[in-house]
Amino acid sequence: MNNNFPVDRLSGIETPFYYYNMDILNQTLDLVRKESAKYGYHVHYAVKANANERIMKTIKDYGFGADCVSGYEVQQAIDCGYPSSGIVYAGVGKADWEINLGLDNDIACFNVESIPELEIINELAGKKGKIANVALRINPNVNANTHHYITTGLEENKFGINHWDLENVLEVLSGLKNVKLEGIHFHIGSQITDLTSFHDLCIRVNELQEWFISHNVLPRIVNVGGGLGVDYQNPENAIPDFESYFKLFSEHLDLRPGQELHFELGRSLVCQCGSLMSKVLYVKKGVKVQFAILDAGMSDLIRPALYQAFHKIENLSSKGNVEKYDVVGPICESSDCFGKAVVLPETNRGDLIAVRSAGAYGEVMASQYNLRKLPKPYYSDQL
Repeated sequence: MNNNFPVDRLSGIETPFYYYNMDILNQTLDLVRKESAKYGYHVHYAVKANANERIMKTIKDYGFGADCVSGYEVQQAIDCGYPSSGIVYAGVGKADWEINLGLDNDIACFNVESIPELEIINELAGKKGKIANVALRINPNVNANTHHYITTGLEENKFGINHWDLENVLEVLSGLKNVKLEGIHFHIGSQITDLTSFHDLCIRVNELQEWFISHNVLPRIVNVGGGLGVDYQNPENAIPDFESYFKLFSEHLDLRPGQELHFELGRSLVCQCGSLMSKVLYVKKGVKVQFAILDAGMSDLIRPALYQAFHKIENLSSKGNVEKYDVVGPICESSDCFGKAVVLPETNRGDLIAVRSAGAYGEVMASQYNLRKLPKPYYSDQL
């Protein structure tokens, strides 16, 4: 179980911190590059999953682009050396300064989510004498069958342009001189483990492609977003089935000659390479429950508190008989709990605990609530 963790070296580091297994990251990126290259697909890394500089530079070195959802992420991608030609910028609420940042750096594309946004991008581009490339983020009304907080492709979600507005969008576009329609964009949600949802997306994209062609529009780029999930229950299954994922789009999505297919993968690239490392402060015995109280809390990894998300928890120090623990943090919130009735070997003060599958939406969502310090990152090839 503990073979991937250099326990002796990790035990000497002040906890809590994030530990990244760079071998797992590189193996994952190798496979994504190999499988996407079979079909000539373009992959952009969804920066929101993990904006750690070392992680981002490693992904950039594989030739992937960057999918950003804020001006800050656009700037981080630029600072990490991503070429502007590979940076796409999505987001339902882009501020003027963020749009101007993208324009000044000639990023590849703005994924646009409303008519007012189109008009503002056109206005700001006009002031600079530039043409902004845009893709229309269309709401496909496809159910991702995932947590309702991370489902983004249904009609009641705030994201995207609904199909009944497309006539108006094309009419508005015809009068805008400083934007160029480059593509159509979709993203139905996150942590999708049933590939049927992506099959449904392909069918819907094919229908919308026919609609655009009937209106004498052939977008050069079709961007199907990301959302491929990972196995949180069994983090040893470190690398998702990218072969089946890319093959599905090849078999079911109908591209026209000259069209490019783009993906925006985040969690599936980085999740399994990262773990939150912590030590046990106290073991507190209740009437029916015993608590393993860690020095890491929801300020370090908020997913369990925010989404009731499962993360596998391992005691790397003990080989004793197994018992059940509620594994909790030190934050003054009842929701500061990593897992209930977690089966662990007998756990004691000072034991080293790994909260697995934390490479995505872990470090990047950490906060200084309770005025705690942000957890530092450490890397397997630098210990």
